[in-house]
Amino acid sequence: MHFVVKFFPEITIKSNPVRKRMSRQLKDNLQRLLRQLDDRIQVRKDWEKIDVVAPDAVAHLGDRIEEVLSNTPGIANFSRVRQFPLGDLHDIYEKTLPVWGPALKDKTFCVRVKRTGKHEFQSLDVEQYVGGGLNRNTEAAGVKLKNPDITVKLEIRHDKLNVIEKQHPGLGGFPLGTQDPVLSLVSGGFDSTVASYLTIKRGIRTHFLFFNLGGRQHELGVKEVAYYLWNKFGASHRVRFVTVPFDEVVAEILERVDDSYMGVILKRMMLRAAGVMAKELEVDALVTGEAIAQVSSQTLKNLAVIDSVTDTLVLRPLIASDKTDIIRTARAIGTEEFAANMPEYCGVISVKPTTRAKIEKVESEENRFDFTVLDRAIGNRVVQNIDEVIEEVGGQAPEVDIREEPGSAVVIDIRHPDEEELDPLELENGAVQTIPFYQLNNRFAQLDQAQEYLLYCARGVMSRLHASHLLDEGYRNVGVYRPQRPHRQEKAGVGKTVK
Repeated sequence: MHFVVKFFPEITIKSNPVRKRMSRQLKDNLQRLLRQLDDRIQVRKDWEKIDVVAPDAVAHLGDRIEEVLSNTPGIANFSRVRQFPLGDLHDIYEKTLPVWGPALKDKTFCVRVKRTGKHEFQSLDVEQYVGGGLNRNTEAAGVKLKNPDITVKLEIRHDKLNVIEKQHPGLGGFPLGTQDPVLSLVSGGFDSTVASYLTIKRGIRTHFLFFNLGGRQHELGVKEVAYYLWNKFGASHRVRFVTVPFDEVVAEILERVDDSYMGVILKRMMLRAAGVMAKELEVDALVTGEAIAQVSSQTLKNLAVIDSVTDTLVLRPLIASDKTDIIRTARAIGTEEFAANMPEYCGVISVKPTTRAKIEKVESEENRFDFTVLDRAIGNRVVQNIDEVIEEVGGQAPEVDIREEPGSAVVIDIRHPDEEELDPLELENGAVQTIPFYQLNNRFAQLDQAQEYLLYCARGVMSRLHASHLLDEGYRNVGVYRPQRPHRQEKAGVGKTVK
């Protein structure tokens, strides 16, 4: 099994030293991610591409490899190919026929060739010879050079022939780790999650900062979506998740601050705290999901007043985006369901919020604010590695029961539907029920409470987080199903492997 990975075009136009650095970082990122699937998968880099080569023994991981390549920043596109030593024109046709012949039945087609190196033939010669052979010796509907049903793609690179089975679009952007890190302020809604995704896609190691306004369920939801973003798009680099308890700050604002200025001042308090955390994490920029005029606090005048409280650079990737475009992006990256099911903790809602805040008025209002409350909130922050967000959210809960075998329990697969469809959980001696994590809280109460349940996810992080939450809610019939990681010889076997 062989994949050819092409660099995002903005990488290829960089200076030679920058291009080398970025392509080497992408290779390292892919090695780190694919090693988690199987350490026999090889990643090789040259000047123009990256080759991912997996032995036949791990052919069952083909879809998982494609999933990694689809979601790794820095890739323009990638192709699953059959690679052969380059022969003459007839040999090229004979290598192409078994790969593409069956797919051409009743379809129009054309052949397109990209060629690198010196050869006795031109690309057009290959296209005509192979196209003619396929047209005569298959059940194709004929050659059609414009808008065919199928395009047969071949690449000739010096002494190698690549017959492309299928080409997939990549994520684009730059390899993660090629840019300086940032700290993203996340609430779990559409905007902050899409903004965080865009910085990750651009190659920026993105840490997460959450201001807890008093809701345990909200914190659970935000940790879930932050973990999802990291696990899907940025797992080549470890990042931090920071929680700052902000309920006392909100209470102080409600008591001390004029109604129309509460929203602006709350955001100034958040930026003050974020600036402290940015210095602690050694990052030079903050990220928010604000878009111009989406709400009253996001007018240019108000944003200028809000930003004046900190010297730390504030990035707003969505600043000129429409809400419909943001939701469309959330749907494409798989965070729409998170946002739609996220508990709302608005904290402060002004009756008549100002859209043109005056700095003199803001400072006057803040003079009545007890800043020891803000200092205490910052002092009580919790910093975790993103893959350790299973730590208890806001209090003690009973210890989660983790089992390697389900026994008589029903296993509930709580993974995102896209992940579950890609690698369904199948047990030889056990029942499996599928309930996406974002529906679990509501649907668990409707289950047979005389039955025991074990939650399952790929890494065991979100399953433990949800089990902890359900235990804290008073349920005692829930645990976690965490099978042992299969050994190498088991991976090579036939049949479905539970990961």
